Amino acid sequence: MSTDQPDDHTPDVASVDIGGVDYETAASGDKPNLRLWLRLLTCANMIETEVRSRLRSDFDVTLPRFDLMAQLEKAPDGLTMSELSRRLMVSNGNITGIVDRLVAESLITRTPNPHDRRTQFVRLTARGRRVFLDMAAIHQGWIDDLFSGLTPDEGRDLFALLGRAKASIRTATENGEA
Repeated sequence: MSTDQPDDHTPDVASVDIGGVDYETAASGDKPNLRLWLRLLTCANMIETEVRSRLRSDFDVTLPRFDLMAQLEKAPDGLTMSELSRRLMVSNGNITGIVDRLVAESLITRTPNPHDRRTQFVRLTARGRRVFLDMAAIHQGWIDDLFSGLTPDEGRDLFALLGRAKASIRTATENGEA
């Protein structure tokens, strides 16, 4: 089993079970925005937990490894370690271990930048691209399955509403309100 870090997922308050009910379900009805946030967090945690489990059982791969390969698949010319860290929102140290293991498995390459030897470009190998694309196709099926309880119209509506929520959050944080 792969041991890429960070992969230990500690449930947070939204997903902790309290007597058969999670905190989101048990939250007071007089705080609709708090309940909304907890509902979003619960859904995200449920999806992440299921995807992590399926990646491990079906591919013996961690979510950080899958996410790193996904970023590289979108950047055929490669990314620097710093760009990977920024995109994945983790430290360079977290990326280094995953990159080392993927290089050892010949799924990615690490090449020094000819203009700055301190910087390395990381790219998927042809084999790495094939492995990732196979996983990604199955991953897409999992996501489709997890959202199969929504009609296509409901999915589009939810996506639009979440876009509005995202814009609201961005505005509040940029204005120092949050």
